[in-house]
Parts: sequence; structure tokens; C-alpha cells
Amino acid sequence: MDIRKTVVSGSFYPDTKEEIKRYIEHFNSNFTLENELEMDIKALIVPHAGYIYSGFTANLAYNIASRKQFDNIIVIGPSHKHYLKGASIASYSEYETPLGNININTELVNKLRAEFDFLCFDENAHFEHSTETQTPFIKNYFPNSKIIEIVYGELDFKELSLLIDELIKDKNNLIVISTDLSHFYDLETAKRLDNICLNGIINKDLSLLDKPCKACGKTGVKAIINSAIKNSFITKHLHYCTSYDVSKDDKSVVGYTSFLIGEKT
Repeated sequence: MDIRKTVVSGSFYPDTKEEIKRYIEHFNSNFTLENELEMDIKALIVPHAGYIYSGFTANLAYNIASRKQFDNIIVIGPSHKHYLKGASIASYSEYETPLGNININTELVNKLRAEFDFLCFDENAHFEHSTETQTPFIKNYFPNSKIIEIVYGELDFKELSLLIDELIKDKNNLIVISTDLSHFYDLETAKRLDNICLNGIINKDLSLLDKPCKACGKTGVKAIINSAIKNSFITKHLHYCTSYDVSKDDKSVVGYTSFLIGEKT
């Protein structure tokens, strides 16, 4: 059976079930949801750094979203090391995680590949942490869901948005957009640049998500915001932090955020 093997367990996140569970328990001991959520969640925006830096921020979105269970979780993230034109969709049968394997919805994979010509299967694109770091959270919070992994390279956000539009027609699909924010600026500059991105997402303003925004997954963010505009979805900002909060290095900082996106109820 073809399995999408882990490539960053033990570095970006722990490689044992027990350690991952401890991380999640710790994250969950440090927040409470203040108000009842008035949203039918369609998508998340979450970071993909090491769990010590951005795990709390990502976990918050998954925890809240898990109040509803989904048939399929579609994880969309940028390729960091491998160049590709368009996007690669993981054409395996299962996805390995330390919490247990996740079934891949091969029927949906084949349907999407037939429908969207920018999708291919490039095995090298899936040696990728932006998507893999999401999978322990998915297995923990959505144990019965199937997964789709899409890693994009050079791609117009409007094309990706059309794929998202198709997927969100099904209320049993959850879209996960993986991105970090600015990379390796000093703390003051990082916060200024990240604030532009945050405002772009909060206000669904694509112009703010152009050059001033330094998110590595900007294509995915613009795609989901474009879809949110077309579908009159709302955005809810959950959390923002930087690597400085852990490292105390204010000279070379990476920013992280999480959002919920969905239909107002």
C-alpha cells in the first residue's frame, strides 16, 4: 500500500504519540473560548513551524473547528524546497503520522486531478513540512476524517480559489490553509509587516495581501480570501505570535497566526 511517509517528525513535531498528546494537552490548558462561536466553519488558516513556536496558535484553530466533524480535511500549503509549476496532490492511499495513519480520499484525489489541470502528482513536492505539520492535529481532532494533501508551487491564486470554491460546496469538507507570516526581520519590522497581512485577512482586502504581506503561503491565503469574498464568508482572528516569544531573539523573527473562516450563523 502506498503511504505518504513522515519526513519532519522528530524535528518540527515529536515522533511519538505520547509526546504529541502532551503538547496538545499543554496547549489546551492555556486557553478558553470566551464566546459562543457564531460561524459554520469552512476553512482554517494555520501556521506550520515547529510546535514549540507555533503549535499553540495552530492547535487553537483545530480545537475550535473540531466541535464539528468533517469527512475530508484538505490541507493546502506551499512548497519550500521543490520547484513545481501548479500544484501536486498526494496520490497515496494513506498518510503516516505518529498518532496513526490517516486514510487519503483517493476517489476525491482522482476527481480533482481530472477537473483541475494545474494538479499533478510530483512525489518530491511531498517532502514538505507546511502540510505535514498539520497532520498530527488532524489525526487528534478528526480521527475519522480522510485527508487530501495539496502542495503548490508557481500558481495563480485565482486558480487555487476555483478549486476551493468547488470543495466548500460540500459541507463535509474542511479546508486548511498553511502559512507562516514574515521571515527573519527584526521584531519591530516583523510586527509591522505581519499586521498588514492580518488586516488583509480580517478585512478580506486582497490588496493588502500583495507585496506588503510577506507570508510564505500567500498564494493559499489569497485564494481562501478570494473564495471568502465570493461566498460572503466571515473571518475570525484567533491568535498571533512570533518566534521571539520563545527564542527571545528579536533580530531574526518569524510570525505566526491562526484564523477561522466560514458562514455567519
